[in-house]
Amino acid sequence: MNISLNSLSTSVFSCFTQNNAYQLKSTEEKMERIQKTQSQIDFFEGKKAELKDMHCNTLDEIAEKLALYNNYNDQIDAVKKQFNYEQMMHCMDEAEELGEKIAEAAEDLEPKTADERREEIAKEALGVEDEGILDEMLDELPEETLEDSLEETLEEVLKDSQSMKEALEEELPELMEQEKLTQMYLDRQYVPFDTKA
Repeated sequence: MNISLNSLSTSVFSCFTQNNAYQLKSTEEKMERIQKTQSQIDFFEGKKAELKDMHCNTLDEIAEKLALYNNYNDQIDAVKKQFNYEQMMHCMDEAEELGEKIAEAAEDLEPKTADERREEIAKEALGVEDEGILDEMLDELPEETLEDSLEETLEEVLKDSQSMKEALEEELPELMEQEKLTQMYLDRQYVPFDTKA
């Protein structure tokens, strides 16, 4: 990967990113790496430019100047390789983090056992979202009272869902009949017309 950022675009972009309060940490780290790499490259490019002002009278001085020039080029290449390696490791870390998040989401989507579903329904019915004060209060209650209240709540939820299902089944034929009547009315209201006439 060649790095060819000019100092103007770097400074404009850095001003933009410094003012952006909602920037991701990974983006900040990436911008820091880019700026660090660019400053190192600029340093060695400046050293190469200084070599142009250096006057050589002997072959040894010319060889030394050429060695310095090659050394600066090697340093620039090393900086670019280091940047590429850091970028690669950053991408690997992000991919690993994304994989962990996907694995956690997959665990949440796994089918639950009947006991887990009952517990979840009971928690939803009681309004328990996170562990906290309510859990502490429930822990203080005797186990028998807790089990009885959970069973009662579960039975109420099941009765409510059954009654809702029955109500929907009772209303369904009525809704179907109303839909048919509406369709018949619309069919009678439709009058075809000939556009060619």
